[in-house]
Amino acid sequence: MNTYLNKIFAGRKDGSVEIWNVSSGKLVYTILPPGKNCGAVTAMCPTPALSLLGIAYAEGALVIHDIRTDKTIIHLNASEPISSISFRTDELGAGDDGRKAGVMATAGLDNGDVTFWDLNGGGRVMGILRGAHNPPSDAGAVVGGGVSKVEFLPGQPVIVTSGLDNSLKSWIFDETPYSAIPRILHSRSGHAAPITRLLFLPSDADGADAGGKWLLSAGKDRSLWGWSLRRDGQSTELSQGNIRKKAKKLGILGSTFANEPSTTLEDLKAPEITCLAMSLNRDGGMGANAGSGAIWQKGNSGPKKSTDATASGVTGWESVVTGHRDDKFARTWFWGRKKAGRWAFETGDGGNVSSVAMSCCGTFAVVGSETGGIDMFNLQSGLHRQRYPSKLTPAQARKLKIQQAEGGVAKSFQPGLGKHKKAVTGLIVDSLNKNVISCSLDGKIKFWEFLTGNLVDEIDWHPMVAITGIRYHAANDLIALSCDDLSIRVVDIVTKKTIREFWGCKDGINDFCFSNDGRWIIAASKDCIVRVWDLPTGHLIDAIRMETACTALAFSGTGEFLATTCEGQVGVNIWNNKTLFTHVPTRHISENEIAQISGPTVSGEGGHGVIDGAFEDEADEDHDSTPALSLDQLSEDMMTLSLVPKSRWQNLLHLDAIKQRNKPKEPPKQPEKAPFFLPSLEKPKPISGVEEKKADESIAERSRIMKMDRLSSEGAFTVSLRAGGESGDYTPFITHLKTLSPSAADLEIRSLTPNPGEETDELVNFVSALTSRLKQRRDYELVQAWMAVFLRLHMDEVTRDERLAEALREWRECQEGEGRRISDLIGYCGGVVGFLRNPR
Repeated sequence: MNTYLNKIFAGRKDGSVEIWNVSSGKLVYTILPPGKNCGAVTAMCPTPALSLLGIAYAEGALVIHDIRTDKTIIHLNASEPISSISFRTDELGAGDDGRKAGVMATAGLDNGDVTFWDLNGGGRVMGILRGAHNPPSDAGAVVGGGVSKVEFLPGQPVIVTSGLDNSLKSWIFDETPYSAIPRILHSRSGHAAPITRLLFLPSDADGADAGGKWLLSAGKDRSLWGWSLRRDGQSTELSQGNIRKKAKKLGILGSTFANEPSTTLEDLKAPEITCLAMSLNRDGGMGANAGSGAIWQKGNSGPKKSTDATASGVTGWESVVTGHRDDKFARTWFWGRKKAGRWAFETGDGGNVSSVAMSCCGTFAVVGSETGGIDMFNLQSGLHRQRYPSKLTPAQARKLKIQQAEGGVAKSFQPGLGKHKKAVTGLIVDSLNKNVISCSLDGKIKFWEFLTGNLVDEIDWHPMVAITGIRYHAANDLIALSCDDLSIRVVDIVTKKTIREFWGCKDGINDFCFSNDGRWIIAASKDCIVRVWDLPTGHLIDAIRMETACTALAFSGTGEFLATTCEGQVGVNIWNNKTLFTHVPTRHISENEIAQISGPTVSGEGGHGVIDGAFEDEADEDHDSTPALSLDQLSEDMMTLSLVPKSRWQNLLHLDAIKQRNKPKEPPKQPEKAPFFLPSLEKPKPISGVEEKKADESIAERSRIMKMDRLSSEGAFTVSLRAGGESGDYTPFITHLKTLSPSAADLEIRSLTPNPGEETDELVNFVSALTSRLKQRRDYELVQAWMAVFLRLHMDEVTRDERLAEALREWRECQEGEGRRISDLIGYCGGVVGFLRNPR
């Protein structure tokens, strides 16, 4: 109450309202309920009129009470308990023409409706906004519903509502023509139930979405959302048809019957999504032809409209495939149009869908079932194309029976055989559409020929483990498999060999993925820890202990973000990749070093900015516990690069271009003229004294410059170069040259003077210094940069000085010999690696 200073109003469960003085801490007054069975106070809100308070009770009573006189002004009865009250303050909206003041809005948790009251003439219901938010689901359901808060904006015909369906909406009242019920103005919403699956959009053929902009998420509320990481206003739910229109027809939204319908709003959607796959190479964007038929046409043998397939061949077709809980149909979605697709693919053996995959070309979808069947469908036409294993013809079946009876079955895999005995838990199509890789709870990894459907190879881990998931990294042809023994095994699909095994999870693995470059494997387990393993070293390099278990995660294709979602939460946490702006050691960490971290909130509390890590104190950074390698050359047989920053020798090569680019475009401007009236000096000096002082300063300045010139004539560069020529050891000279900036090094190389007739020639000594460094196999890139600058500046002297030409010939012979040696080593290593990777 604005006019009651230092007073608070507290509603009690017995229906009374207490007024407390917060300054003295004393109870000032108690307002009794209007009746005996009103119940607890559920909501209170001050009205725009002075000393009037709106009070709602659990049994439906709603009163406007005068605090000053302790009298009830208006008594109303609501059909449902009220949890929020708000009053309109722009003095409009009431009456038959909406020109009077006195509008009140109420809402409750038992439905998604907002009721508007006209308080003039004793009060009446002037309108009900049906289905402002989703109604609550069945008792005990995880999907939230109901209106939690309504609030009029001060002085505006706008009301803001928030619901337990994780949505925030604003509504506006129209004055001409007058309407007692507002229309939607803005809306922001998300999943109404915990999220179960996450997937960053892959890059399409033209790289339009290669920036890690979009994130797909599926939740227990049976919805599929696309989130924009750049602009929140672009985030949207993929449409499953006009669900709210169907719900209103069935009486689910805004039902006025005494007996509520048994069907809920979620029942009109597809079942909960358990797996999803995506490829954007044939996505048509907003211009994709969605066809003229209904969404999710079921049945493999039913009539398919050829015109739909022909039209989509020009504009593109669906790019997302999802599998659903306890459902034998896999459904397609248009990503560009953000809506449900045309097809619902049924499993060939009638089992429920357990996994899905898409080919990299975006044309085929592969569906695995809980009974072990695998089927491939064409996304353009919606037709069934292949079964894994392929179906035998009658002649092939008779031949196989004869071979089995005679005991002469070949050792190779026979067509039509090899079906998984248990649920298919993962499917992969390689980047060339040559093989389909499947894994199952029966502990087997099978490699199928994509076109024929025949089994070509198999890895059998039964009965050691059961495989629960598979992930594929196309760049290095590696697959990672999660097993029920709490391990993650990495297999090379070319050699069919296990190359890494990662252990450490204390409970079941919920989700895992590769990093964008394939160097890391990130896994989330039920022990509330997200672990990061380094694939080359096999070390556990990072781990995050969360408050609740992480149920899903995804790594962006650009390597910038890691998206995670936790158990019981409807939001997605976005983590920055710290290696983009700071060094991260690859040492192995122990379980004792894992720290617990709380996820950031929606408002950003508890989180960090994108570049916060770049400003951390370097003293607090962890360093590798392994002993640091020596900075010197490890072996004399190894060609070693320098530790000089790359910018130094690269800028040295292009110093002329840099100077030309940095040259000022305009000449320096003359200073502004002095003002006409100059301030007078307190003790003006004679002109002759000023001139004498300037003359003395100029003489001192010239003497200082001449002194510096004499000192710099024999600098460290020249002294160390001459000493190296006399002793034959040019190491001090090279060390000094490495410390010079690009401009200083360019100046010193330019200042080299030829002395053809003398014993010490600076040009010859400089070439000899570079040759000796090349023979030592050190600072290779610096030697090449210095020689390139030297030849550009002193090429004319080479033709006139025979000693210099001879020194350059020696340098070239050393350079060519070292090049041949390194080429032979690279060829040898490449041959060995090719031999080891070749399975034959």
